[in-house]
Amino acid sequence: MDTIDTESRLVTVRQEIAQACRAAGRDPASVTLVAVSKTFGAEAIEPVIAAGQRVFGENRVQEAKAKWPPLRSLHPGLELHLIGPLQSNKAREAVALFDAIHSVDRPSLCEALAKEIARQGQRPTLFVEVNTGGEPQKAGVLPEAADEFLKACRERHALSISGLMCIPPANEPPAPHFALTAKIAARNGLALLSMGMSADFAAAIAFGATHVRVGTAIFGGRG
Repeated sequence: MDTIDTESRLVTVRQEIAQACRAAGRDPASVTLVAVSKTFGAEAIEPVIAAGQRVFGENRVQEAKAKWPPLRSLHPGLELHLIGPLQSNKAREAVALFDAIHSVDRPSLCEALAKEIARQGQRPTLFVEVNTGGEPQKAGVLPEAADEFLKACRERHALSISGLMCIPPANEPPAPHFALTAKIAARNGLALLSMGMSADFAAAIAFGATHVRVGTAIFGGRG
């Protein structure tokens, strides 16, 4: 991987985030860039860290467990976010490894997370994933079930939920999905919105995204 290319791509993404924030009348500091490093090894991640990026996203617990502890020991102060689906039996490892989990979406996972948070004394920032397109192949709570699910997270499982995450259907305009997610968050008093990826993060920022998950625009295409 070309280090200069990586640095220039990261600079470009940051500039585009700042531009989208200005257009939306927002402070660029209100948006956290999550650099999605899934499938990339340490040799590809190091130049991004060197360019000043501190927040990274991974899709799988096992992959993150293999590559991030050495990177974090070399670079204190990094933040690691789980942005992919989480199996309940991986909750222990996820709570130990990640600073934020973006994919809370079912009661069994809530139970497992609550147990591990209490046991480990770790408190990752939690997002509930909303399946705004109602796609059967995707994880996430259906929009019409989101209010009840959030209530159960708080009251039944004593989980502190900070925000919502969504991944709009690939074949639909993302704006209505971002708007719906923001609306559900607002009525449930949630401050954080994990919305927007490489192709649509500017639109997500217009609808209030606080976390944008950008991989390809920083790291280039995955082989």
